[in-house]
Amino acid sequence: MNIERELGKRSNHQCELCANTEKLSVFEVQPPRNGGLEANLLVCEVCKEQIENPDTTDSNHWRCLNDSMWSEHTPVKVIAWRMLSRLRNEGWPQDLLDMLYLEDEVLDWAKATGEGAPSENQIIHRDSNGAVIEAGDSVVLIKDLPVKGSSMVAKRGTAVRRVSLDHDNAEYIEGKVDGQQIVILTKFVKKI
Repeated sequence: MNIERELGKRSNHQCELCANTEKLSVFEVQPPRNGGLEANLLVCEVCKEQIENPDTTDSNHWRCLNDSMWSEHTPVKVIAWRMLSRLRNEGWPQDLLDMLYLEDEVLDWAKATGEGAPSENQIIHRDSNGAVIEAGDSVVLIKDLPVKGSSMVAKRGTAVRRVSLDHDNAEYIEGKVDGQQIVILTKFVKKI
């Protein structure tokens, strides 16, 4: 049996991640498992390059995972989980990860390469109670905060939805209060 031909039939001769039809090749999901169709997928050159080289990752390209993560084929789900985990700080991938369900055995395979595991030097944002704040989370202000450069005061109890993180400083997050984008210190918020 020719794997490439079988994967072509399975995928309708298009990339199983982004549906591109050009420059397709077989990609073996690491670490190898059983071989055959259940350890490989058909991917385009763009997806393959970005999977193998994280420095070239273009988060907008991976919006295609919104569709392909629902594939019935295990290797497609494993790569979708890994790429969403790599991009989780963008906000939208975390929402997709929250929806993606993998059986324990499949999740173990997805985690086997260490993708998605926090690195030792990763900046972690924590609220006033020590809860981890992720991009896209909602928080509540626990203190009235004057906004620098403005006469506005962000009132205690104000909900700030879909915050973004400062990737250089664990104490700073950003969000909109009364339509104005502001920087907020994490010690003055509580995660909802």
